[in-house]
Amino acid sequence: MGSSRSFQRFRPYPWHGLDVGPQPPRIVKAYIELTPFDLVKYEIDKEMGYLCVDRPQRSSSQPPSLYGFVPRTYCGRRVGALMPGAARGDGDPLDICVFSERPINRAETILKARVIGGLPMLDGEEADDKLVAVPVQDALWSEVNDMKEFPPLLVERLRHYFMTYKLIPGQASRVSIGEAYNREHAGTVIRAAMEDYKEAYDQK
Repeated sequence: MGSSRSFQRFRPYPWHGLDVGPQPPRIVKAYIELTPFDLVKYEIDKEMGYLCVDRPQRSSSQPPSLYGFVPRTYCGRRVGALMPGAARGDGDPLDICVFSERPINRAETILKARVIGGLPMLDGEEADDKLVAVPVQDALWSEVNDMKEFPPLLVERLRHYFMTYKLIPGQASRVSIGEAYNREHAGTVIRAAMEDYKEAYDQK
């Protein structure tokens, strides 16, 4: 990267200090918390803004993609209203799964992601959508623009991971996942999450 006389003296908070992306809802920023090589669940601390250890994974499955969130989004009442059976959003930023041809093995990275669809995940009564995206400059995925063009096997891997990553022995699963949705509906979810964010944080 070239030198610049313009810089931020202090590191921005990943959720609140970064912008949502250059062309939302089509192209957004993704802050990566997990890579496909992680067997420990990492998650941003909502107060400090640092990546923290949430828990070691109980199962042997690993994330099938990069996994993180879109800055300046919030899953509140508007996001919850888009999912049948949900009473509300989960109160977190909008999750995003990014498939990259080249292995990316470092978390706490930021990339520009082109959203192609998503999975409607219901956790109890809370909407916990998982956007599906590819890096903007990824040569392998450059022709993929919608979930109908995305390999069904990778959708099944995502579904299996999210159906099992919170399982506790002896307890019934609270998670259900519907059919994958297209980029048009993903855009609706992103716009709702941006509005929920404005209501929750920008008006205080």
